[in-house]
Amino acid sequence: MNTSVFESYESEVRSYCRHFPTVFKKSVGSYFIDEEGTKYIDFFCGAGAVNYGHNNPEIKKKLIEYLENDGIIHALDMYTVPKREFIETFEEKVLKPKGLDYKIQFPGPTGTNANEAALKLARKVKGRRNVFALMGAFHGMTLGSLALTTDKASRRGAGVPLDNVTFIPAPYMFPELDTVAYMQRLLSDDHSGIEKPAALFIETIQAEGGIRVFDEEWLRRIRKFCDDNDILLVVDDVQVGCCRSGDFFSFERAGIKPDIVTMSKSIGGYGLPLAITLIKPELDIWKPGEHNGTFRGNQMAFVAAKAGLDYMLENKIENSVKAKSVIVKKFIEEEILPLDTRLEARGIGLIWGIDFEKFPVQGLADKVEAKCFERKMIIEGAGRKNSVVKLMPPLTISEEELLDGLKIIKESVKDILAQV
Repeated sequence: MNTSVFESYESEVRSYCRHFPTVFKKSVGSYFIDEEGTKYIDFFCGAGAVNYGHNNPEIKKKLIEYLENDGIIHALDMYTVPKREFIETFEEKVLKPKGLDYKIQFPGPTGTNANEAALKLARKVKGRRNVFALMGAFHGMTLGSLALTTDKASRRGAGVPLDNVTFIPAPYMFPELDTVAYMQRLLSDDHSGIEKPAALFIETIQAEGGIRVFDEEWLRRIRKFCDDNDILLVVDDVQVGCCRSGDFFSFERAGIKPDIVTMSKSIGGYGLPLAITLIKPELDIWKPGEHNGTFRGNQMAFVAAKAGLDYMLENKIENSVKAKSVIVKKFIEEEILPLDTRLEARGIGLIWGIDFEKFPVQGLADKVEAKCFERKMIIEGAGRKNSVVKLMPPLTISEEELLDGLKIIKESVKDILAQV
């Protein structure tokens, strides 16, 4: 295939294309199709941006109707019909039935924009500069969000100090360490050298951190810790929200209510750029225009987002994901983990990881991903030293397709283990 134009003119910063060296032309349901007509099953899901499948026909129909009727395309934060309909649907059909009360802020259209807004607002509300974040976190690539992110490669790209963040060991890192008690000691000890934070930022499932699912009781304890110490709890649901965990919000399983929630990726419904920052009403102390962005008025994304929510509710996607999670867990435990005792697996809903960290040889997960690509699958890695093969198919994948993909992973793992 002709890739010379990309190699000649596109920046060296390009990444995913280096792992999937073909030119894609179409995408339908759970598949990519390249310009030669070869189909690839998708266990990557646009890094979580296309939860409802590629070119979901019900959402596509709404977009086409809107375009054919000369709907407004761009309107900054002016009042529009698509924005009203999205807000009404989200508040009345998603938030209120779950007992949640949030106002919606529309920042710029990506996940890092939502986290930048949350970061700025938390500091404004509490009048403190410092924030707590967890080791293993990924919150974005702009400077504020990057300051909350821990992987060295991403942080090196900043070129400036990334300050005003205290990193706390994630609860899986040192099983003998009570991380909640540790944070409390940082605040109560007058020799800790740590300033009280405005907020604690977490992902309840660290995706890029290696598919680390935080214990429900731990989540409840940090909610109490934040309440006891006048600290805001911010949950980043950019990648693991929108039913990826089996519930619409990843924190629902713990029965907690964060002060601020950030979402992007699949909230756009169709892979369209949209981000939202959900704020408890009493925290909404912004002045008009104090935080904004030109594309916070992406009208097509509002149309697709509403259609995506309708599709999610009508098709009971939460229940469907929980049922498919059982299939994935059973297959991994019965078909993949027995291949080698050093393999580990973690996950929830339709986000799972197969971990090669215990092997003395590095790069095995990368090799598995390459073998999967040879077998016509798109899948990526995660975790420390990219040691985890990350399974994240569209939530709409059929059970037959899901098993087909799992079989590809199994055969690819077998091939690589035979070389170790």
